[in-house]
Amino acid sequence: MIDSYKRIIFALDVPSSEKGVELAKKLSGSVGYFKIGLELFVKCGPQIISEISNYAPIFLDLKLHDIPATIKGAIQSLPKENVQMLTIHASNSKEALMEAVKSSNGIKIIAVTVLTSISQNDLEEEGYKKSLAELAVARAVKAKNCGCHGVVCSVFEAKEIRKECGNDFLIITPGIRPSWEGVSKHDQKRVATPAEAIKAGADFVVIGRAIRDADDPQKAAMMIAKEIDFH
Repeated sequence: MIDSYKRIIFALDVPSSEKGVELAKKLSGSVGYFKIGLELFVKCGPQIISEISNYAPIFLDLKLHDIPATIKGAIQSLPKENVQMLTIHASNSKEALMEAVKSSNGIKIIAVTVLTSISQNDLEEEGYKKSLAELAVARAVKAKNCGCHGVVCSVFEAKEIRKECGNDFLIITPGIRPSWEGVSKHDQKRVATPAEAIKAGADFVVIGRAIRDADDPQKAAMMIAKEIDFH
């Protein structure tokens, strides 16, 4: 069984490499992955991957969305040091998803279904006929059929995606707020606790603020791991 702390993907959403490395040093051995997102990647460039990967494997959250050839080129241009997972939008064409998998060279391709900042009303305003849950599940099935290794989805779609895609398909849930912090939404509209996420079928939870803004980030990570233990 996977250790609880290894289920935590800590979001290094910080404005500088110095702050990123400082947090990575503090949390090495207390979380399973470090998430490098657009803010840190754009600010520091690809070299930040090498700096952070000394402390834990990298979940590279770039949410690629483009034509197949561009996606292929982007993936082939990445530093490979300890990048274990890379995100791509599931709304890409099937060809783009399959190209990402083909070009991945051992990196797990994780498809983002529907952002947790998006509500049902947002989808309706864009003309979608499917419900938010239906769209997330449909995109997950599409991603699996294209060879992707897993998806990012909210806790509220995790159970159905697990049912449709099987146990060997990775499910990663953002929008996680530990119970002791209180389930405040911030900029995400579909949130849950770590225990709720694992119970719903998630393999990993993405957590940022609750650890990053804590007085003792390492202690906060340990508390979250304990929550996961008692799901």
